[in-house]
Amino acid sequence: MSTNSASANPPPSNPISKLSSITQLFRFIAPYRWRWMGAGLALLITAGITLTIGQGVRMVIDEGFVAGSSAQLKSAVFFLFGLSVLMSIGSFIRFYLVSWLGERVSADIRATVFNNMTAMDAEFFDSNRSGEITSRLTADTTLLQTIIGSSFSLALRSSISMTGALIILLITNLKLTIIILGCVPVILLPILIFGRRVRTLSRASQDSIADVGSYAGEIIQNIKTVQSYTRETEEKAAFALEVDRAFMIAKRRIGQRALLIAAVILLIFGALSGMLWVGGNDVINGAMSPGDLGAFVFYALLVAMGVATLSEVYGELQRAVGATDRLMELIGTEAKITRRAHTETNQSPGDLPAQLSIKNIAFAYPTRPDLPALIDFSLDIPEGKVIALVGPSGAGKSTIFELLQRFYDPQSGAITLGGVDLRDLDPQELRQQLGVVAQHPALFTADVMHNIRYGKPDASDDEVIAAAKSAYAHEFITRLPEAYGSFLGEQGVRLSGGQRQRIAIARAILKNPRILLLDEATSALDTQSELQVQLALETLMKDRTTVIIAHRLSTVQHADEIVVMDHGRWVASGTHSELMASSELYASLATHQFRSGRDSNHD
Repeated sequence: MSTNSASANPPPSNPISKLSSITQLFRFIAPYRWRWMGAGLALLITAGITLTIGQGVRMVIDEGFVAGSSAQLKSAVFFLFGLSVLMSIGSFIRFYLVSWLGERVSADIRATVFNNMTAMDAEFFDSNRSGEITSRLTADTTLLQTIIGSSFSLALRSSISMTGALIILLITNLKLTIIILGCVPVILLPILIFGRRVRTLSRASQDSIADVGSYAGEIIQNIKTVQSYTRETEEKAAFALEVDRAFMIAKRRIGQRALLIAAVILLIFGALSGMLWVGGNDVINGAMSPGDLGAFVFYALLVAMGVATLSEVYGELQRAVGATDRLMELIGTEAKITRRAHTETNQSPGDLPAQLSIKNIAFAYPTRPDLPALIDFSLDIPEGKVIALVGPSGAGKSTIFELLQRFYDPQSGAITLGGVDLRDLDPQELRQQLGVVAQHPALFTADVMHNIRYGKPDASDDEVIAAAKSAYAHEFITRLPEAYGSFLGEQGVRLSGGQRQRIAIARAILKNPRILLLDEATSALDTQSELQVQLALETLMKDRTTVIIAHRLSTVQHADEIVVMDHGRWVASGTHSELMASSELYASLATHQFRSGRDSNHD
């Protein structure tokens, strides 16, 4: 198990889009205009009420305390209480609407990212770790939910209250306001300096958290291997290093934010102290009333709290920018495996003959371009025939399956279906014609019914059961605790290898494809089950184009044609008897297997 912590290459951004990430974020907010407009209106009303409270403070001091009138004090207090009631109602509406927006927008972004990821080609997943993608899908969208549903609203409310307070301050006392305004640039300076650092560290922090999640996921997924090789201690130490690395980055980010907040608070209250000194002398000299000074202090505090809130929220907004960048990278990434533009054919793969032709293709996997997997390889697969691919490990057999399903495109040459280049066909429509049974089938953490029905989502229960019977899976399924409703665990861990194989075969039978790709579909079965499933497969293969990757030569002796491959090249082809006489490699493989009395299970 690898213990390095190198980050995956980030997905490329969409070169077409010239909008900033935040601008793209607003595309997700825009559809809910009535809610954000309602939240904005509630925010304006509460901000206006907050500003009016300052006048209530002035009334309490001048008309109540200074005038010594109990009746006027009562009126002023009731005025303040009424404002408080209105403010609580407005705050409820604002909080509910912005929180709803945060949840809804984050859910929409999460769905959009997932939808785009399901359309990505194999090359994308070869270059990007699933753990990091999952982190972006969960942690980053949760962060955006917090920002949209809370921090952004606080920043906007503080901005409005601060602006309104500054206007009232200018009207109330120009001299004191100039003192406040003179300090604003000094207060904004640390916000700009530390804010930029916080943004950089926030992106690094999110990446390190993704690394931690990805590493943990990989170890947990392969826990049996870890325990088999008794590597628990080493993996614990390696994971601790990943966690400490994430912590150190987070500590630096927190330190920068703490310095930002501390600097802003010091500067704000320093300015307030100076303002109180000047204003207090004006009250003593009779230049302004105590109520005016009280109101002025209230508005100055609004300005101070507004700047303090903005400085704190600014760090959160910087984190949101980093999270948004990462999410928009995923949303903006475009799949490379699509129907070729300006194609001359509009034919559906379902209308074409199930005849495949591979013409002089050369292919190397994008992650290892200097290591060819196929070299000048050609093969005709007639409709309704059974073609077997045999050869030693690394011959390129599995690569043929990858290309036939168009997970990749060859660098040169072409593969055609019914004479039409696969690149001129829609990949989804092409794959609907294919049924695949892998040597190690993928099962989902769901019940038996769901796993078989995956081959045909609209199939009835009776059709699912019929497919299971054809795959000789019905008997063991009925013995499970809840029969077809039994959950199989992660990747079908609750089933044996042979049982998983038969579930996958039932899935392919249910799909009823025109072209079958069988990666030694009986390799995990015991002798009795293999015979039963082989009979089911023979029925399934009847009148269908079938390509078999053969690890055990005894299973393909009756194929219409056996193709021998080695190091990505075509070596020989023919029937079993022909190849035994003409192909030294095939004869060597066959002699070795039959002499040993057992078949190889390795590609």
